[in-house]
Amino acid sequence: MLHDRVLVSQDGEDGERRSSAGIVIPATAAMGRRLAWARVVAVGANVRTVETGDRVLFDPEDKAEVEVRSETYVLLRERDLHAVASERIGDGQTGLYL
Repeated sequence: MLHDRVLVSQDGEDGERRSSAGIVIPATAAMGRRLAWARVVAVGANVRTVETGDRVLFDPEDKAEVEVRSETYVLLRERDLHAVASERIGDGQTGLYL
């Protein structure tokens, strides 16, 4: 990975979803703009805020997909990440940071 690039693997599937009440929402249902979670697979040398294995929040409309060894990944710039769900939590921290 070069510079400030982050390679992520998307969580979940694009198929049917369930609401909190258990109602099935078909994959073809129109939705507003929605952010997606992904797991960081690799980071470039100039990435400062995330590490491999972190979960990050990004806008799936601004993604560039790449296939590596028959696996599909998303290539992003570090500045395109909206939040990081970190397991590296210190005292007084919530675990989510922007």
